[in-house]
Amino acid sequence: MLGIVALVFLGAYFIPFDAPRVAGALQEAFLMLSEYARQHVLLCVVPAMFIAGAITVFLNQQAVIRYLGPKAPKALAYGVASISGAILAVCSCTVLPLFKGIYKKGAGLGPAVSFLYSGPAINILAIVMSYKILGWKLGTARMVGAIVFAVVIGLLMQLIFRKSDEERLTDERMFKYEKTEGERTLGQMIVYMLSMIGILVFVNWANSKGTSPVWDAIYNAKYWITGAFALLLVYTLVKWFTRDDMVTWGIATRDFALQILPYLFGGVLVAGFLLGRPGHEALLPNEWVAKLVGGNSLFANFFASITGAFMYFATLTEVPIIQGLLGSGMGQGPALALLLAGPSLSLPSMLVIGGELGWKKTSVYVALVVILSTLAGLLFGMVA
Repeated sequence: MLGIVALVFLGAYFIPFDAPRVAGALQEAFLMLSEYARQHVLLCVVPAMFIAGAITVFLNQQAVIRYLGPKAPKALAYGVASISGAILAVCSCTVLPLFKGIYKKGAGLGPAVSFLYSGPAINILAIVMSYKILGWKLGTARMVGAIVFAVVIGLLMQLIFRKSDEERLTDERMFKYEKTEGERTLGQMIVYMLSMIGILVFVNWANSKGTSPVWDAIYNAKYWITGAFALLLVYTLVKWFTRDDMVTWGIATRDFALQILPYLFGGVLVAGFLLGRPGHEALLPNEWVAKLVGGNSLFANFFASITGAFMYFATLTEVPIIQGLLGSGMGQGPALALLLAGPSLSLPSMLVIGGELGWKKTSVYVALVVILSTLAGLLFGMVA
C-alpha cells in the first residue's frame, strides 16, 4: 500500500499535466472509459459476469479435474484440458494453484500443461469481450487458436519430456468424483447455461447495415428472441434451483464483479491514456506503434508475442489494450499473437511454473507459446 501511495505521489509531482499532449491523453483515457461504460458494460460485461458466476458455483470443478487423471483416455484428457478455461475463468496467476494441484497428484505433463495454457486463454468473459469489441474475426481466431494451442503445446511437452514424466508417481485420489445429492443433471445445466448465453448473444446482436438480410432480420427481432431466452432462464430458476442456490449465485457474481471490474476500468484508463480511442492519438505517437507492431512482418508478430508473454494481463485488460493498439496502427496478425501469448503467460507466472516444472521444461513451454503465437499471427495477418 505504501508503494502505491509513493507511486501516486511521484506521478502527481512529476507528470506535466498542463502539457497539451498529457492533457489530451487524460481526456482520451476518460472518453474511452465513458465509451466502455455506455457500450459494453451493461449489455455485455454484466450478463457475462452472471454466466461466470454460474460456472463457478454450479459446474463442479472436481468433475472436470477427474478427466485429467492418470487413467483417463488421452483424447478425453486433452479435450477437457483444452476447454477448461471456459469453465474456470481464471488469469495466468490464478490458474497456477490448480495446475500445481493436478500436476502433483499425478496428471500427465501434457494434459496439465494444456490445462495451464487454456485456463487463462479461453476465459469466457475475455472471449465475449473480444467478439464484442475487437470483431468476430479476431474473436473467433482467438478462441480457436487458444483451443488448438492448448492441445498442441500439451502434446509437444508430453513428447519432448515423455521419459522423465513416466517416472513420476501418480495419486488417483484427487481425480475421483462423487455426485452430490441434489446436483442438477447435465441436461438441466445445458438448458440453464444456454438460456444465459442466448440472452448475452442476442441482446448484443449488431446490425449488418444491409449486407445480410438474414442477419438484419435477427437484429430486428433481437429483443423478442432475448425475451424468449429470458423466459427460459426464469423457468429453469423456478423449476430447478432453490432460493439458497440463487443467493449463492448472486454472491459469486458480485465477487467476480469486485475482482474484475476495477482491473478492467483501470486497464481501460491506462490504454486510453497511452494509446487513445481508435482514430484518436494519446500519449504515445501512432507511428511508434505502427513501426513496432504495424503490418504483418515476422518481427511485428514476434515482438507482439514476446512482449505479451512477459507482461501481466489481469482478466479482460488485454482487450482494451489491444483495442487501443489497433487504433494506433497495430496489425491484425500481431494483435492475435499478443492475444494468444499474453493472457496465458506473464513473468510472475513463469517464476512459479519454473519452481514447479524446472527451468528446462518452463523454457520449452514459453518458447512453444511464443513461437506458435508468432506463426498464428503471421498466418492470420495474411488472410484477415
